[in-house]
Amino acid sequence: MTAVDAFDRALVAGLLRPQPAQVAGLTELAHSVAGTPLASRVSEAAEKAASGVASEDHFVALAAARTALLGSIHDSLASRLDEVTGRTRGEVTPPAPAERQAANLLAAARSWLSDLARAGWQGIDHEVVSGAAQVVSAMLPDPALRRLATLLDGFSAELAASCPGATLERIPARRWGDLWSRAMLLTLPGAAAAPPTGTATGRLLPLGVDLQEHATSAQAQVHAVFEPADGTAPRLVRACVSVPKPDTVVGAGVWQLLRPHMSLLAAVSEGRSMGLTGMPVTAEGDLVWSDEHARPGEPADAFVTARVALPTATDTATAPLDRHPARIALPVFLEGYTIDKDKGAHGGNILTFTVAGQPLAVDTDRIPAAGPLTPEAVAGSSACIGLLRWDAGRYRVQPLAVETTVRKKALAVHAGAWAGGTTDKAAVKAEKAATDAVTVLRERAGRLLRK
Repeated sequence: MTAVDAFDRALVAGLLRPQPAQVAGLTELAHSVAGTPLASRVSEAAEKAASGVASEDHFVALAAARTALLGSIHDSLASRLDEVTGRTRGEVTPPAPAERQAANLLAAARSWLSDLARAGWQGIDHEVVSGAAQVVSAMLPDPALRRLATLLDGFSAELAASCPGATLERIPARRWGDLWSRAMLLTLPGAAAAPPTGTATGRLLPLGVDLQEHATSAQAQVHAVFEPADGTAPRLVRACVSVPKPDTVVGAGVWQLLRPHMSLLAAVSEGRSMGLTGMPVTAEGDLVWSDEHARPGEPADAFVTARVALPTATDTATAPLDRHPARIALPVFLEGYTIDKDKGAHGGNILTFTVAGQPLAVDTDRIPAAGPLTPEAVAGSSACIGLLRWDAGRYRVQPLAVETTVRKKALAVHAGAWAGGTTDKAAVKAEKAATDAVTVLRERAGRLLRK
């Protein structure tokens, strides 16, 4: 991480006229990969960048070195987690041969990213950032380029909101370094190729839902154990649905936007399994969800699944470009822990589970408002299904569901309990408000289109 941070500091001021501190950062990055197949290319790239004459190919090499370092950290952390959980990990399948992509558009994107590296985050202005607009517009119609187009669109919008860079009090150097490096590598032909897929037939046992929400989009990712019909070992899989949303739709209202696109959400809410027949699935364990390949199954308690099926399930493989510490989200089951509560600097409690004598921070900030799970329920829990993550140099657990006691009665509380609908008064009110907001926006959009 020291080498990554050194390179990120070099990008802050830009590589058009590097200063001694930036040259030192480039040299440190090159030294960090000296024993790898990248050594000669990165060494040359660092020398050229230090002289202010780096070409696009040199910037690609520097991005590759940074990505490889973070990938090695990911692999080290994942290896430790495999030892702790006792689970095995699937193999990475080589990507399928890529279809021919528009080389000129990839080159245009690479050129814009190189201009960003030369200007540096302190040197960005609206003229530099706006260079992405035409590239994004040309890429979006092509499904093969949409992954890169979406990244460039979001990245350029974030930079535009921060212009001019010279006035920024704080620069998110690591985040922008991540986005820049990933985008740069995706401009290489074949890097954004669709992952190879197979099919899944068997029983799907949901563990919980990770809901991620932004002002204009929302995503629900269901983590589950898949038991193949052929009797082979169970494996961890994910099913994801993403939708655009108005910024007025918040809380439980988000579910009504997501629900029509994936029947699995109703099964999660009802505590049921799903039967899959020929469901497309990638080697990384991502189900390419289609309702025509799924049918509702028998009742399936997530905590029974976590206790019985999860320990024997094979963990998902990770695609090469996805090897990053921030991408770690490993389903785990915890019980028998003690809970410590400390007051935070801005009020509220900071929760820590002590598991087998080791402290584990609880990431309550990731608990969505669109469900009955609350930090208070977690603080009174005796068992937890969660996602183990790596954040700011330490492991954290994101609760997806907990077993707790309410009025002397054992109760399971799930973050995704309202995914398929609910009778909870607050949730019903939020869904009604969302319905009204979406209806009004559709009417306005219809009038605009007719005009």
